[in-house]
Amino acid sequence: MVDVVTDIEIRRPRDVVSAYSGNPDNAPDWYSNIKAVNWETAPPLVQGSKVAFRAKFLGKALDYVYEFTELDPGRKLVMRTAQGPFPMHATYTWADAGNGSTHMTLRNTGTPAGFSAVASLVMAPTMRRAMRKDLTKLKALLEA
Repeated sequence: MVDVVTDIEIRRPRDVVSAYSGNPDNAPDWYSNIKAVNWETAPPLVQGSKVAFRAKFLGKALDYVYEFTELDPGRKLVMRTAQGPFPMHATYTWADAGNGSTHMTLRNTGTPAGFSAVASLVMAPTMRRAMRKDLTKLKALLEA
């Protein structure tokens, strides 16, 4: 089981941060591992939407489809893999942090099937580093 949580404060209003980071089309701009996004259902994003992502992680190309299972605009977004190399859930939450800033939390949980227990131990710190880097890039983009 992998359970990785990272968070950051972004000096922009919650509606701006959530609208940008919660839009799958923007993912390649701030996620270093995501190379392409393809909507399998028509936009806009609604509960039940499915979006295919092409990523590169640990030197491997990964193709997976996320289904958006919970949407509370401006507050929370939850997606789970509907198709891909292993079952994962990603949760984004946004909260007011005062002074017009937003506290964003990103959590990824799952059980990487086909990976040994040792590989899973390596995967969590690797994911944590990547997620921190991605949130730092998001912060720089939105605060520019």
